Amino acid sequence: MRNNKPREHSLFLKAFRAYLQYVNSGLYFRKEHVLGLENVPTNGIPLVVVSNHQNCLNDPLCVCLQLTDRRMNFIARANVFKNPIFNKALRAMGLLPAYRMSHEGLSAVARNQETFDDAGKALNDGETLMLYPEADHQDKRWLGKFKLGYLRIAFAAAEKMEFKKDIMILPSCNHYSNYFHARTEMLIRFGKPISLQPFYERYQEAPRETMMEINQIVREAIKEMMLHVDDLENYDQIDFLRENGYGKNYAKRRGFKFNYLPSRLLSDQSLVNDLQKATEEHPEEMAQIYKDTAALKKGMKDINIRDWLFQKNPGAGSAILRGLGLIVLLPLFIVSIIPTALLFIIPEIFLKKLIKDQMFVSSFNVAVSALVTVPICLFIPLIFIWIFANFWWALGYFLAFPVMFVLAWNYIRLFLKFIGTCNFNARKNRAKVKELRELRSSIYSSLDSIIG
Repeated sequence: MRNNKPREHSLFLKAFRAYLQYVNSGLYFRKEHVLGLENVPTNGIPLVVVSNHQNCLNDPLCVCLQLTDRRMNFIARANVFKNPIFNKALRAMGLLPAYRMSHEGLSAVARNQETFDDAGKALNDGETLMLYPEADHQDKRWLGKFKLGYLRIAFAAAEKMEFKKDIMILPSCNHYSNYFHARTEMLIRFGKPISLQPFYERYQEAPRETMMEINQIVREAIKEMMLHVDDLENYDQIDFLRENGYGKNYAKRRGFKFNYLPSRLLSDQSLVNDLQKATEEHPEEMAQIYKDTAALKKGMKDINIRDWLFQKNPGAGSAILRGLGLIVLLPLFIVSIIPTALLFIIPEIFLKKLIKDQMFVSSFNVAVSALVTVPICLFIPLIFIWIFANFWWALGYFLAFPVMFVLAWNYIRLFLKFIGTCNFNARKNRAKVKELRELRSSIYSSLDSIIG
């Protein structure tokens, strides 16, 4: 049998990947955590990476930027391939179209066979295929049902190789400290690879039953790595509790590091399990707690304050100091915001008009930054500085650009904290703040008595 080799990365693909790394890791995310890289098989072994799907474009992009030695292939919605130029560019980057009956019609679905054949050929050549068996992204930290398409492709490729070559399934998960905001953290975790070779004989006798068994193994492996909330009825309240003061206190009491995302994920998994167990064992008490939590969340939103204010309890003096700090830092903010303004303005202008599904927000921000705002804000001024000044000034601008973006972002955050501190101390809100503080304490005390 012919021993195929993965395609080499073209110079264009290497350059574009480096550029996306700059936008994604240098600007958008504050920090990235990658766990389990030692579990990734060496390049040349046919590999199917399977993951939860909760953040649209960012999910495959972040994985692609980590597995730089492997030739990656993805299956994406067919509608993005309509433009001939985009079609060629996307295919060059390893994307293949998936035709859906609900969008492209029944007649187009038959064209998926071509996609499956291309994906199988990539595996035959020792490349990597990344798929999301949920078939669509989720809008919660929850793992949906898995379809069998990724296993059909893998076993079809194995069959073409006469079952003489192993194909590996690599469970993985993506986790984000926040889905919607820039300058947050993300985590990728790769689990232990699952060899399909031991299943080849059984597959030939009972294909569907064998795939269903493997599918369950893969799904459980991913579910164990990620934050999965089964209790969707109380999801918003659970999410609120784990993200705020109670989640922080819980992590501290159990020896987790709340501000270190890999440790916080473990703490959140434990807390969610405890909350769901408490709901089963103490349904009436937990129903009241969730009702009170919803009221606390709404009350805080009504007067535009955040939970950290109850933890820090800043007085009027703190608001004054923050205000003075904003005044002192204003010149630095002006210098920073002028070249980076479009990175903040354009997404805000178009988000509400174009984005109906909130899980596309961060993907939209990254895509617009990569294709529009960063070229306008960084490369065009860079060229003019190089032409009309010199190379060293241009290099200085290139190196200073991400620093200016971070400074501008942090100034805006400081301003929002100043507004929150003012609202927290406003005379008109004092009675409401006192009421919310007492409600918050009551919720925490009730949870402590149940969870321990």
